[in-house]
Amino acid sequence: MAEKKATRMGYGEALADLGSKYDFFVMDADLSKSTMTDLFRQKHPDRFFNSGIAEANMMSVAAGMASTGTPVFVSSFAMFVCERAFEQIRNSVAYPHLNVKIGASHAGITVGEDGATHQCNEDIALIRSLPGVTIINPADAVEAYAAVEAALKIDGPVYLRLGRYAVPTVFDKETYEFRPGEAVVLEDGSDVAIMATGIMVAEALEARRLLKEEGIDAAVINVHTIKPLDKDTIVKYAEKCKYVVTAEEHSIIGGLGSAVCEAVAESCDARVLRIGINDEFGHSGPAGELINQFELNGAAVAEKIKKFLGK
Repeated sequence: MAEKKATRMGYGEALADLGSKYDFFVMDADLSKSTMTDLFRQKHPDRFFNSGIAEANMMSVAAGMASTGTPVFVSSFAMFVCERAFEQIRNSVAYPHLNVKIGASHAGITVGEDGATHQCNEDIALIRSLPGVTIINPADAVEAYAAVEAALKIDGPVYLRLGRYAVPTVFDKETYEFRPGEAVVLEDGSDVAIMATGIMVAEALEARRLLKEEGIDAAVINVHTIKPLDKDTIVKYAEKCKYVVTAEEHSIIGGLGSAVCEAVAESCDARVLRIGINDEFGHSGPAGELINQFELNGAAVAEKIKKFLGK
């Protein structure tokens, strides 16, 4: 069984390690032990700043610091760093196109018992509407680690969506090369193309395994970068399979599902099924149980695909 590790861990470890290689600052809103930025603080205390529970102010301060030429990573729970500070992200970071990298941890329903008020299922939709902001949603801790260095090399704002929940490791840290904007074809297939992002990549691979047992050949594509979207790969598989399924731990409105539908509608003739949070708020409960309740586990995804294909 693959090792399980939360993407927030990969993020924190990367910041700590890369702090010796690159010049950047890290800010947190009094949640450094949860976002894992405390690992950076322990190694590079002179470049770490705690803003307190003042996310909007933190974003404005980060913008000012980044305007001097040094990148800044800002971190908190996705609900707070994205939605509470959205105006500052828009006007102080995105509009002047500054090198502020947003580490949005505890995204999605897998925050668990913290409940609907802390389960951010709208962040991709919000950030996707902002011009010039790159959105990366890593599939595992290995990809999250690699995405941090990639974010440093991107000119402009980057939104890194991270999770609290430990998920299966998909990639080999020694060999994996992260390329922003390039979707990764994990498994080829001809009957249906499953385009997954974040923690749903592992569930998509499980769904493929179950579908294969019933003679259904599913491709699995890891869409780690939601903006800019790899339209070429998406359209290629949409044309090949004619049936596309998107899988995300996010609202089906405005996230990966919407982005894929836009790309397909503009370029080819294919049917799309969006799997995610169906226009509702999250619930309080253990993360694993919520994944099952919202029918985001591999078995539930496989069943939905079978119905979609008329099998």
